[in-house]
Amino acid sequence: MKRKVTKAIFPVAGMGTRFLPATKSVPKEIMTLVDRPLIQYAIDEARAAGIKEFIFVTARGKSALEDYFDTAPILEAELRRAGKTDLLEILRATNMESGAIAYIRQQKALGLGHAVWCARRLVGNEPFAVILPDDVIAAETPCLQQMVEAYAETGGNMVAAMEVPQEKTGAYGVLDVAEDMGQLVSVKGMVEKPAPEKAPSNLAVIGRYILSPKVMNDIGKLKKGAGGEVQLTDAIAQQINEPNGGVYGFRFRGQRFDCGSKAGFLQATVAFGLARDDLREEFGDYLREMVMLDKAAQ
Repeated sequence: MKRKVTKAIFPVAGMGTRFLPATKSVPKEIMTLVDRPLIQYAIDEARAAGIKEFIFVTARGKSALEDYFDTAPILEAELRRAGKTDLLEILRATNMESGAIAYIRQQKALGLGHAVWCARRLVGNEPFAVILPDDVIAAETPCLQQMVEAYAETGGNMVAAMEVPQEKTGAYGVLDVAEDMGQLVSVKGMVEKPAPEKAPSNLAVIGRYILSPKVMNDIGKLKKGAGGEVQLTDAIAQQINEPNGGVYGFRFRGQRFDCGSKAGFLQATVAFGLARDDLREEFGDYLREMVMLDKAAQ
């Protein structure tokens, strides 16, 4: 019998240097995409997938991230006094139940695999999800929910995957496909950041995972891999031939935005802004005007 996935790890210890100077005082994960911080998108996606326990792997300087999910009694009282019930409901949606969130420190920046491994005692002997808040996915059915539904049939380990141009495979973990079954692929190998000419496919792993607790043991045995870091991909690859294990790639339905890059963040802002009923008309008019001005200038 497959166990339900009720725990999720959010690795948020990175310094966000690509967004300096903003991240000098503001954790990257609470930078706002339209009017919600990146971490709120990740939390909402996890909730939709049935996650009940939220484990944040943090570092020094992330206290604002922890405060974000706390209650704000003074602000709530002021909104209540002013009769701003719509804003009060928006605010309440950011609150988390006492005990639902745990914070673990990653004291050395040794890579994603190491960050996940820091949460091993809280995961225990249960399957768990990993969500990278930098990867924001616009989807009718949230990505992790899609994966949880597929995982109920497969078990083992599952990674979200998407096709990328061959020349960009060197920026990702890439799947070596054993069998392509459409939305699912079975995996016979995984390579972290391969040279594009040596990439086994153009199917790249992005920031959503459902993993067996056995992965934690394998991470603990790993030496540093690509980039001098402990790679999560390497540990997942160890599960490919394990009994009752296996690794599957899942082609999710949706559009992924790399909000760890400035260009990706701007692209996501445009896409999510245009998706909003209260912003679409005014924002769309502005964008069309800018395009026309740009064409006129050429």
